[in-house]
Amino acid sequence: QVQLVESGGGLAQAGGSLRLSCAASGRAFSNYFMHWFRQGPGKEREFVAAISTSGVSTLYADSVKGRFTISRDNAKNTVYLQMNSLKAEDTADYYCAARRGYSRDYGRQDYWGQGTQVTVSR
Repeated sequence: QVQLVESGGGLAQAGGSLRLSCAASGRAFSNYFMHWFRQGPGKEREFVAAISTSGVSTLYADSVKGRFTISRDNAKNTVYLQMNSLKAEDTADYYCAARRGYSRDYGRQDYWGQGTQVTVSR
């Protein structure tokens, strides 16, 4: 069992930045690929970014590539999402998820956090 707790959400202006954190507890954090998903108002949950167990490999949705950076600190059992150049369309609830392997499919994740809300004003 892995417990995930997100933090760092809030209100930002367009063009601004936020940094999300996801703290993990339970089974070996370093064994899991970590993912960020988001769900905007009236939208389906969508893939944002993923990072390999070692942190060497990262993947991004086209909509955030070049603006968001995913990273992890296995010593702190934490994964981060640095969000720069925020846009109004980034407004969503952001969730971290863990899986033994990479997947863009939210239905295939093993563990989820409770989410943190990000609102970007124009």
